[in-house]
Amino acid sequence: MIGNILHFKTAVALVLLGLLTLLAGIGQKTVWAPPATVTAVAPAGGTAAPLTVIEGKLRTLHGGTVKITVKGEGNFMLASGRPDDVDAWVGKTAHNTVTGVSDDGKALQLAHADGEAAAPSPAGSDLWVTTENANGELNYSWTPPADGDWSLLLAADGTKPAPSSISMTFPNDTSTPWAIPLMVLGGLLILAGAALLLLKPKGGATDDDESAGTGGPRQGSVFARRARAQAVARAKTRNAGGAQAPEGAAGTGRAENRVAPAAARRAAGAAVALLTAAAVAGTGVAAQAGQAPSPAPSGSSAAAKGAGTPVLLDAQFRRILEQVAGAVDAGDAAKDAAKLAPRVAGSELDVRTQNYKIRSQVGSYEPRMPVRSTKLLTTVVSNKREWPRSVMAVTQGDGNVVPQLLTLVQASPRENYKLVGATPLQPGTTFPGINRGGTETLAPSDKSGLLYSGEEALAGLGDRLSSADSAFKDKLAEGQSSPYIADTLAYQNDVVSSGANGTFAFSHKVVPENTVVFRTADGGALVLGRLNFAFDGTPKNSGDKLTIGDDAAALAGGKDTSTGMVLNFAESVAVYVPPAGSKDPMKLVAATRGLVGAKFK
Repeated sequence: MIGNILHFKTAVALVLLGLLTLLAGIGQKTVWAPPATVTAVAPAGGTAAPLTVIEGKLRTLHGGTVKITVKGEGNFMLASGRPDDVDAWVGKTAHNTVTGVSDDGKALQLAHADGEAAAPSPAGSDLWVTTENANGELNYSWTPPADGDWSLLLAADGTKPAPSSISMTFPNDTSTPWAIPLMVLGGLLILAGAALLLLKPKGGATDDDESAGTGGPRQGSVFARRARAQAVARAKTRNAGGAQAPEGAAGTGRAENRVAPAAARRAAGAAVALLTAAAVAGTGVAAQAGQAPSPAPSGSSAAAKGAGTPVLLDAQFRRILEQVAGAVDAGDAAKDAAKLAPRVAGSELDVRTQNYKIRSQVGSYEPRMPVRSTKLLTTVVSNKREWPRSVMAVTQGDGNVVPQLLTLVQASPRENYKLVGATPLQPGTTFPGINRGGTETLAPSDKSGLLYSGEEALAGLGDRLSSADSAFKDKLAEGQSSPYIADTLAYQNDVVSSGANGTFAFSHKVVPENTVVFRTADGGALVLGRLNFAFDGTPKNSGDKLTIGDDAAALAGGKDTSTGMVLNFAESVAVYVPPAGSKDPMKLVAATRGLVGAKFK
């Protein structure tokens, strides 16, 4: 009787435990389910600063898109750029940095850096890939514009404090890895309890059975029947042989009968243990499968500084090129060099400035070739992330008889790219292949892997242009593919032949600070730079005069001189240098010149 009660209680306990476990699993999916998002807010009362940086690691803190809400007074902007670009633009300016999230996920962690109280407005910088402008409030979904690391810069105008009300909403980990396993385990426990109820004994010995002996009307369990049969057999043996049965033999039936409930309970317990073990094993597998993979850790900002990361994306390059072309168009149309200043510098600014001055006095003087962005043939982008940075484009639009190389340079982080050279390709020239995904730029003196360094190549070209008998005559390809060399030598020879009353000297000298060297796909290099072409004339005899053309006269202030004159031209050139070990000569890829100065001695 006691065994039956324990049997029943165990089964009921299993069912109740199963129900509780099942409800716990269901609760994890419903009332206890985690929220879909979690929002962290910047603490109030921090130190004000004109700039705020949001580190790129926050974008990858959780999987999915991060949403940022910024509130502030008046106009402000949020710009996206490479971490090293953002850091370089911030420089020594005082700023706050959003570095992470508190342990409870409710607060953004801010770090303040002291520095200069103001900075130029970051609006319009070429460093930013995307820019969001707002007034009062901005809701921004942070998605990367390309592979790699990205940071954000928040600012008003560089002088006012940046907005301090910032909140970031992250996708939350809504996985409940124990929900399904708990529901499975609960169901198994309920089944185990039900099975235990069905496994209860069919009957058991009672005091009445024991008093009835072998002849009682109640048969008892199988064990009891076997015991009674054995007792009968022993009695027959005793009667037949006179042997006396061992004391206590008659009680064997009762002992074996008491074993029955315990055996049944042990069998049921073993079944429950097997079911529980199976449930626990299933729980481990389910929990493991239910766990979301941890997000890959974001790379440090140093990764963006490494080789292989181009300084511009295609979208940036096209935007910059359009602004450059627009500035040149405005300057050319008005013959006003001031309109060039935001986007033109170096040789190109010198040549166009003087071109405008000459054309204002000499209507027939040929204008400079226009700069176009509409037909972009190729781009060359450096992966050298230090400044100055150089990029190049090959374009051919309206007014471009041949394609031209446009060389742009960014002198420092807070300056924009400016056009320093617009050089038409030589007829019949094939532009060398250069990796568009970002290529190496070399120092002008670096000869590694090259037949000549950049400065040697330009110096060789200068010597070749100065003398028909130059030592570089066989080292630099010329002829139909490069008519510039032949035309320059012919021009100089004509001046000498026609100027019987003068002595003339010509020189083509490299301007080192204008030299840019890009590595080509075949291991060679494309060298772009400027030569100063000086044309010096002196009368042979006292009283002799030299006459200059109308274009030079517009700059010199007169046409005739008896003391001598000096004309200066800026030559924009590009030379291909073969890789080391090659037997091929260098090739002049592009060249042009423009008058930038004329004076009397």
